[in-house]
Amino acid sequence: MQIVRQMGPLRDALRDIRRKKSNVGLVPTMGALHAGHMKLVEAAMERCDGVVASIFVNPTQFGEGEDLDAYPRQEAADAALLEAAGVDLIWAPTVDQIYPEGFATNVSVSGISTGLCGGSRPGHFDGVATVVAKLFNQIRPDAAFFGEKDYQQLAVIKRMASDLDFTHDIIGVPTVRDPDGLALSSRNAYLTPEQRRQAVALPDMMRDAADAIVRGGDIDNILKDAQAKLLASGFHEIDYFELRNAETLENMPIFKKPARLLAAAHIGRTRLIDNIAVA
Repeated sequence: MQIVRQMGPLRDALRDIRRKKSNVGLVPTMGALHAGHMKLVEAAMERCDGVVASIFVNPTQFGEGEDLDAYPRQEAADAALLEAAGVDLIWAPTVDQIYPEGFATNVSVSGISTGLCGGSRPGHFDGVATVVAKLFNQIRPDAAFFGEKDYQQLAVIKRMASDLDFTHDIIGVPTVRDPDGLALSSRNAYLTPEQRRQAVALPDMMRDAADAIVRGGDIDNILKDAQAKLLASGFHEIDYFELRNAETLENMPIFKKPARLLAAAHIGRTRLIDNIAVA
């Protein structure tokens, strides 16, 4: 397995891989890999002959006061995991390979990026769409794999790929959870032991709310009650706790399938996000 940081060697390495492999899958990451990331790699290995994983902590998707500097970085451990999984190549570019001097282009996906994380993190999805578009052009994969935990991000990428005529498949992979239900996230490492115990309230409240919605309860009251219980459990701020159309992410005042419950909340210094299907 190779680790490549510059565009010239990347093109050479991809040329060699494509001589031997009939198709190539891409797993974009920001590193600090956990079992959720490895599930993406597993899905890519099952579908594709060759797999490229990228590791790049993208500065343009972090807003002012967010955790860019503190975001966990552990490239050696990540590389060991990826090599053991059979990944062919790690693309770990330096910042200047993604954003060279004079870089002036921004990819913005309107509509589906509005509200939810797009509302609480202005500019976040512009940064995501721009870096993912660059990764698609640099790797030219046959399929790219993203986790459903970042559900709005997945929707933005699908819309961007369709609108810009990328021809490869965008594959969503189900969220991986700890046994108690908390979705795996690199940011879980920020939680203290007590906060980790309290954090399970997020998936618990989401499941309870989803069940109540399916039973026909008043959606507005259900969501307000869930948020109140979440705040009482140890979370101190809720960015959103909303029912949306699972395909368009439009607001859903009246329950109708397909539906998705999405939430983001803060506990200690950690912002956790999650989503579940409502069916």
